[in-house]
This record gives sequence, C-alpha cells and structure tokens, in this order.
Amino acid sequence: MSKLLKIDFVSDVVCPWCAVGLASLDRALERIGGDIPVELHFQPFELNPQMAPEGEDIDEHLARKYGGTKEQRQAARAAIRERGAAVGFDFGPRERTYNTFDAHRLLHWAGLEGRQRELKQALLKAYHSEGRNPSDAEVLATVAAEAGLNEARAREILQGDEFAEVVRANEQHWQRLGINSVPSVIVNNRHLIQGGQPPEVFEQALREIAAAG
Repeated sequence: MSKLLKIDFVSDVVCPWCAVGLASLDRALERIGGDIPVELHFQPFELNPQMAPEGEDIDEHLARKYGGTKEQRQAARAAIRERGAAVGFDFGPRERTYNTFDAHRLLHWAGLEGRQRELKQALLKAYHSEGRNPSDAEVLATVAAEAGLNEARAREILQGDEFAEVVRANEQHWQRLGINSVPSVIVNNRHLIQGGQPPEVFEQALREIAAAG
C-alpha cells in the first residue's frame, strides 16, 4: 500500500469554486479507492472577513470586488453551475454572501469530533444549494445536527468564542504560506493544487505524489 497522503483543503463555505473543488476531489478519491490512504483536513479561509452580520447582496458584492458587467457575472455563475453539475454538486439561487468565521469555528470542533468532512459538505450544500445563511447561529446549529453532531454542543460553541483563537491562528498560518485564493489543496505540506480542478487532475496529481513517496 502507498504511503499516507495528508491533504489540507483550504477553503471558505461561501466560495463556489470551493464547492466544485471538494466535489471534484471527492470523485478523485472515489477513483483512487483503497490504492492510496488519505487523511483529509479542512482549513479555514475567509473571503469576507470584514463583512457585517447581515451580509451583502451577492451581485453588488461581486461587482464591487471584481467589476465586469452583470451579463459577465451571470455567465460566470452559469459556468460554475455547469462545472458543479459535472461533479454532482447542485447550485441553487444565492442572493447574499456572508462572513463565515462562526462556520469555521464549528468546522474546527467537528474535526475534533471526527465529523469535519460531513459538516463541510453539509455547510456547502446549505449555502450553495439551499441559500441558507452560514453566518446565522440557528442555521449553523441545525446544519451541525444534520451532519451528525450534537446540536446542543454546537449552540454552546456559537454562543461564546470557543475555538476563535485557534481558527485565527490557522487562517494566519496559511496566509503566511502564501495562500491567498481558494480552494487551495496542499498535499503532504509541500505540493499545492489550486482551483476547482476536474477529478482527473486531482487523481493524477495524487497518484504521482504517492508514487514519488
């Protein structure tokens, strides 16, 4: 059996390419099967660290951040929907974007509970497919329960600032390493794969890294 691959998936819940990237990575890992043992960790990144709790209209936000015409932004979103569909991820209507710091706090806790992947997938679905607010404590607690976590414990975390320091430290760690766009996939702390790549790209890269030892 090949040597264990440690994969750090740096991403944000409100990042559409992160949803595509994770679904694509999941397809690649299914193809690899038992050939290569993998340890997958989700690392925090905030696209909107200064955003107010009520969020912002997504089209206004994208226009201010990236420019372009409304037609260009609509075309880009259509392309993302198509890429998502190709890897089994369904994008629904999303009218607003939000800050996700509390979601990252819950994801850190979920990692300690062995349910990080389940929560990450549930959060991506809740926002991108269902348009739910990932900065709302009620939504987060409900999604945590849907992912098999203790809802009462999730609410307790959300009511305080538990795991805030470690999440901030983790965010700063990846930023210091030069990660400023997501998704970024880091394998064995040294191989970087960026963007929502197709499954075959992830699969080939992981097989090559495993073969190289």
